Amino acid sequence: MTPEAKVKKQVVAIIKKFPTAYYFFPATGGYGRSGVPDIIICYCGKFLAVECKAGTRKPTPMQEHEMKCIRLAGGEAIVVNEDNVNEVEERMKANEWTTI
Repeated sequence: MTPEAKVKKQVVAIIKKFPTAYYFFPATGGYGRSGVPDIIICYCGKFLAVECKAGTRKPTPMQEHEMKCIRLAGGEAIVVNEDNVNEVEERMKANEWTTI
């Protein structure tokens, strides 16, 4: 398993703590769209996109562009690695008290 795959696995374990959360891994090849974050989550009416990186790796310019577009549309987009993966849970807990 790659280091990035380990981060994705940690994120999924966090998401599964929230049984009503909807999530998926978007396809990026063929009919997919390049640069889209690794995991898309909808929870309590909020949109959260998560780009998973290993170590000190950073998003590509295309990934940065897609995350900017998500933020401009009113969603949240974050980059996580092994050190800050808990940010996913923090964001999801913060959204539990938000009404649609």
